[in-house]
Amino acid sequence: VPTVGHAVLAINGAEVNGPACPLRLFAIGSQLSPEVGSSGIEMLETDTFKLHCFQTLTGIKFMVLADPRQTGIDALLRKIYEIYSDFALKNPFYSLEMPIRCELFDQNLKLALEVAEKAGPFGPGS
Repeated sequence: VPTVGHAVLAINGAEVNGPACPLRLFAIGSQLSPEVGSSGIEMLETDTFKLHCFQTLTGIKFMVLADPRQTGIDALLRKIYEIYSDFALKNPFYSLEMPIRCELFDQNLKLALEVAEKAGPFGPGS
């Protein structure tokens, strides 16, 4: 019977070694803490995917789940923020935390994702 789950390999580039224990959970919790000086998780690496997080200066977070071999995700996150800024934040009818209903946003986001996908898992940058 196969087991379902993931193994955490690294948090923000620091490898996580040893058996699962409360200390590891504490380390993850510390990274998520709203305490001063903690910026939260920038990247969570598992055996089957990486969770990348980009937090703006205003606190908006963008997250991407990607293949662990995929590169260029930092550039993709910055591009997604640029698209969000251009087509959501500059829209006078958009309010924060509302669903984004804008055809140009959708088109540009789709194009950015296609470009990232074409770069392949070993594309330029990370």
